[in-house]
Amino acid sequence: METCATGFEPHPLLKNGHAMTIAAALVPRRFDVPLSEARRFQVDKDSWLLGHCHWQPGKRKQAPVLVLVHGLEGSSQSNYMRGIAERAFHRGFHIVRLNQRNCGGTEALTPTLYNSGMSGDYRAVFEKLSDGEGFEQVFFAGYSMGGNLVAKMAGEFGAAAPPALRAVCAVCPAIDLAPCADALERWDNYPYQRHFVSRLMSHYLRKQRLFPRLYSTNGLPPVHTVRQFDDFIIAPRFGYRDAQDYYESVSAKHVTAQIRVPFLLITAQDDPFVPYSLFLAARVADNPAIRLMAPQHGGHCGFISKHAGAERFWAEQRIVDFCQDHTAV
Repeated sequence: METCATGFEPHPLLKNGHAMTIAAALVPRRFDVPLSEARRFQVDKDSWLLGHCHWQPGKRKQAPVLVLVHGLEGSSQSNYMRGIAERAFHRGFHIVRLNQRNCGGTEALTPTLYNSGMSGDYRAVFEKLSDGEGFEQVFFAGYSMGGNLVAKMAGEFGAAAPPALRAVCAVCPAIDLAPCADALERWDNYPYQRHFVSRLMSHYLRKQRLFPRLYSTNGLPPVHTVRQFDDFIIAPRFGYRDAQDYYESVSAKHVTAQIRVPFLLITAQDDPFVPYSLFLAARVADNPAIRLMAPQHGGHCGFISKHAGAERFWAEQRIVDFCQDHTAV
């Protein structure tokens, strides 16, 4: 494994993990990327993911494809999704910005909820692009919850990863969900907890209106934390005993040692709710396929640097550089 803790120089006003996290979510950005094609990928018998695809003109099969997966309560419209899309498209990549199940206004495309264990959805997208459409170079990048999902997919492939899966990237991946849920319950993380719970419950209520025979609010206890949402809703819906059983079952920490494709893992030591200690506990340093970049600052999926231009959003630039380095000429 290659470890790099240098290279990122945070904006001087954003050397606090909370400040970096909040700024990354709120700073307005403009993007120079061509119009997308909306595309549905079937991932289960009655479930589809909506992707926004940016195809390189005249290079349908020759160009590599970068598939992007957002985090908890994000969507294909999240700033980091569009930021990577812009950078990678101008480097010659096709781009697929995926919405996880129910996200980005797609509740009607599946009768299920979504959770951190659905790595099979991304394997299905990969197989559609590679086996179904003949793309020979496919890359994945995921943020936070999406990072856990793509890491889990890569680890489940193990040594049998197809040649078309060229590399995988993850930013602040929640590869051990229990410590992340615990961290969210600290007093200083209350705003994030409230944001996530509000969004999760809004999704659930929309789901209940769309599928009243499958979902009900009758008898549902009050939900104030992400762990309670997972305890009361996600765990029973997907056959887990409780939230802790769900967390232990779906966390990618169990399969990171099996990753054999080139894998870029970016995290920050001051991430407010994906503790750096979980990467040490998972011993990601023991896997030579993983390149770990863990600067002291960066917050949760922030990494706004003191430099302007291409280096301003540092993690996005590292993802595109890494993928390009693993693109066949």
